[in-house]
Amino acid sequence: MTSSDVTTAALDAETQREMYRNAVRIKLFDERYLALMKSGAIGGMYYSPRGQEFCAVSVAANLRPDDYVVTIYRGLHDQIAKGVPLRELWAEYLGKSTGSCGGKGGPMHVTAPDYGLMVTTGVVGSGIPIANGLALSAHMLGQDRVTVVNFGDGATNIGAFHESLNLASIWRLPVVFVCQNNQYAEYTPLAKGTAVARISDRAASYSMPGVTVDGNDPVALYRVAGDAIERARSGGGPTLIEALTYRFNGHVIGDQQVYIPKDELARAIADDPVVKYRRQLIDAGLVAEADLDRIEADAAAEVADAAEFAMNSPWPAPESQATDVYAKETVG
Repeated sequence: MTSSDVTTAALDAETQREMYRNAVRIKLFDERYLALMKSGAIGGMYYSPRGQEFCAVSVAANLRPDDYVVTIYRGLHDQIAKGVPLRELWAEYLGKSTGSCGGKGGPMHVTAPDYGLMVTTGVVGSGIPIANGLALSAHMLGQDRVTVVNFGDGATNIGAFHESLNLASIWRLPVVFVCQNNQYAEYTPLAKGTAVARISDRAASYSMPGVTVDGNDPVALYRVAGDAIERARSGGGPTLIEALTYRFNGHVIGDQQVYIPKDELARAIADDPVVKYRRQLIDAGLVAEADLDRIEADAAAEVADAAEFAMNSPWPAPESQATDVYAKETVG
């Protein structure tokens, strides 16, 4: 299937405005975090999702607050799009006690169940079977919750991906598999590690719909995701979405991207999806330029506030090392 086969109705202006707001919040969070890392103000591991904002935003715009999302270590955009407050997120990224996991998860293991962000995994593809478990739970409890699991193109070459798609199809689980295909599996170009031209073609092996869509086209992806989520919610089973996108920064902080052709990267950055969507909203008369300016200013203030909150928050108390480690044993 292609994105032209979908049926979701046109987006209203308010939804598109909110999608732009979330994309800007992701962009500014990422840029400020990278700046602080490069200045030496903060340390640790960080995997930038810059360039992939709408892979998260357009999908999450179709979800309810009680729906589930599972993501990976390059998951900032998924976490923000699902509604995790920036203060809690910043604090968790810095390992502070005010973070969503009390500082024990860090950027690679963010969890915020109150907002439906169930798991952030640090191992490629490991969240895919976990998403099946969440979807199975909802199904067994008679709930109409949908689980979305996000992963990169490299994850589609591991066994857990294929096993999970097979099982989800057999059990008709309410899960949507979203491959954010940013063209590189860590440092390896897609064509050098993947035998198929379109990852969505793999869906046919498991008797489920597979759709390839421009993941940097906010409206096209919104419609594809909307159909898949509605299908899952109504009992129609899983869908595999391949959202084509591009990673502006290296695999990890400090990666010089010597394996990426310079002209290829330059073209992708020049076609920045956030900047492009801004122009589209103005040209279509959906959102006034002054309103977009306010959105950007508010987002910048929110990011600055969250960063300051996190930087000034205390570290976890030493005694907290013994909590949240083991489940309390119950007898009888």
